[in-house]
Amino acid sequence: MKLVQNISKERLNEISEIIGQAFVTNNLFTEFGTIEERRELVLKYMKAYVTSVYESKALYQSDDNQAFIGLSFSDKKVIIPQLKLLFSLVKIIPFKINKRFLKFIKEIKNEDTTYTKTTYIEVLMVCVSKQIQGKGRARELVDFAKKMAKSRNVPLLFDTDMKEYSDMYQHFGCELYHKKTSSNNITRYNLVWNP
Repeated sequence: MKLVQNISKERLNEISEIIGQAFVTNNLFTEFGTIEERRELVLKYMKAYVTSVYESKALYQSDDNQAFIGLSFSDKKVIIPQLKLLFSLVKIIPFKINKRFLKFIKEIKNEDTTYTKTTYIEVLMVCVSKQIQGKGRARELVDFAKKMAKSRNVPLLFDTDMKEYSDMYQHFGCELYHKKTSSNNITRYNLVWNP
């Protein structure tokens, strides 16, 4: 695994496309419409998100460039890429959809601060390209994140809107510590791994 840095705009676009395609079916984007209706919007959203993660120096990739993880260190927050992301999303997401989306995000916000009162590492995303899914690569990404957390002796936090991913993270040794369901019946699962 290596930090993604000093890459061309074209390569960043390729990475964004791989990650975007993987997130089209994610429950987070239910407010954007059916899977086909939301595909283009999710790809634009994820391009802005991946760019923000990259500019925050928080994007890591496997040696074969097919698996990606975003890791944010609570004691090393980077503000400018996050502000750029917010402005990008305001332009990308139509107002009517954005209003529903923000309501949904507010409803599923994790209010349990058990692990966020001190230093922690947050997993921003885990993505394995379609060509190599089902080959244990998600575990490799999670193991990499665990090593980072262990080296700093801090909790590793995950959140997901997909029950199957919550189950997978629990299978990898994480603990479900909070869950919350929104008015549109999407559940946000918050998990932790402690070294």
